[in-house]
Amino acid sequence: QVPLVESGGGLVQPGGSLRLSCAASGNISRLYIMGWYRQAPGKQRELVADITSAGRLNYADSVKGRFTISRDNAKNTVSLQMNSLSPEDTAIYYCNFRHPAFRNLNFWGQGTQVSVSS
Repeated sequence: QVPLVESGGGLVQPGGSLRLSCAASGNISRLYIMGWYRQAPGKQRELVADITSAGRLNYADSVKGRFTISRDNAKNTVSLQMNSLSPEDTAIYYCNFRHPAFRNLNFWGQGTQVSVSS
């Protein structure tokens, strides 16, 4: 078990910004793919962005140009900078660490609420 602790969620007005962070406790393999997913009411969980150990980036079309994912291997952290937020971004956001070679090594954060409303 690799506990992941998220922080940074909250309520923001349209056009505002938030930065989410997620940290794994202890020392883990730097091969993990780190990512962020979100789930809005009545919708399936969807990938927002992820980043491989080599720095390869993947973004959902809906967030390209607005969100930026980054990782710090030394600190076992992944962050998501969210700019130009809109009500459509309202969801529970989950961080995820996934080992590329072992399917059972797939860990989730507790979820943090992001609400965008005027």
